[in-house]
Amino acid sequence: MLSELYGPRTVVTFVEGPKFCPGADNHPIGRAAILGNESHRSGNHRLRHARSSTILANIPLTTCVLSHAVQTAHLTVEPPPVSQSRVPLWQIVVLLGVLAWLYAPVLTHLVGQWSHDPNYSHGFFVPAFSFFVIWSERDRLRKLPLEASWSGLLVLAFALIVLTAGVLGAELFLSRFSFLLAIAGLVVLIYGWNHFRAVFFPWAFLLFMIPIPAIVFNQITFPLQLLASRAAAHTLPWLGVPVLREGNIIQLPAMALEVAEACSGIRSLMSLTTLAIIYGYLLETRTSIRVLLALASVPIAVIANSLRIIGTGLLVQYWDPDKAQGFFHTFSGWLIFVVSLVLLFLLHRALQVFWNKGGARA
Repeated sequence: MLSELYGPRTVVTFVEGPKFCPGADNHPIGRAAILGNESHRSGNHRLRHARSSTILANIPLTTCVLSHAVQTAHLTVEPPPVSQSRVPLWQIVVLLGVLAWLYAPVLTHLVGQWSHDPNYSHGFFVPAFSFFVIWSERDRLRKLPLEASWSGLLVLAFALIVLTAGVLGAELFLSRFSFLLAIAGLVVLIYGWNHFRAVFFPWAFLLFMIPIPAIVFNQITFPLQLLASRAAAHTLPWLGVPVLREGNIIQLPAMALEVAEACSGIRSLMSLTTLAIIYGYLLETRTSIRVLLALASVPIAVIANSLRIIGTGLLVQYWDPDKAQGFFHTFSGWLIFVVSLVLLFLLHRALQVFWNKGGARA
């Protein structure tokens, strides 16, 4: 007497031992799971058994996926072969060579911008972190079936179209973004969509290594300058410093402070947002808190930069204007960034307490 479990690529035979009860359809088949003496169907999978069968393996009936072999005195289950649909190695090598040739100028210019533009110096850490995430998930990725999809060629074709548009239009962002599309196309082509979904987070995180378009940068920077100027102009009088603000210029009794582009806080905003995502990934498991930390990095960076302008105004008024513009102006950038990280940490602790209390009430 035997039972057979049928799936798209799976036939498992069970022998020996009689114990079944009704009502187990669409439930995992485990040590405590029992089935009635009739056929059960779930999707494309069909379970047939006779009266003298025992099913003890941890096999979800809803999926018929065997993650490991299970053997008892009455039962042996063999895992199905993992799909290994592969693209020929020589085709992969040729494709990688072509993409390396196409994107070498784009990547060289990108690394140069990381080196020379302080606003994007965090770019070096972005691919390193993405690689770290993939490396830490390597065991889970190994277990996914290799299901090469030729639809990856469509993604690669679209990436080349975007690259062409970026080169012809002298738009660096498009050229660089097309590189991420090319990476996505390669992953889908070689490994399949399941692998791409598994590495979507580290792939999407690579966006932070690409400088935002100049037109967007300018649209963001000037409002940040005005916001910091207004915050300082409203706060300094409460601290005994007379202020007259004209746009992004703050007139103090001793001198005028200009909140220039470099003082807008855009640099700390982008760096802090990047670090907030890394921080959330490493130190928090709940997605909702990770998202809140990333979103909170924007107001935290704005508040911290406003504190920097206020501190400069106080030093100009009560100490030495030259020192305020010299040493403090340079040192305060690092100091305020540390303050931002502390605020991020305190927010994280507060969110953890709030979530834990909410869970306790529930």
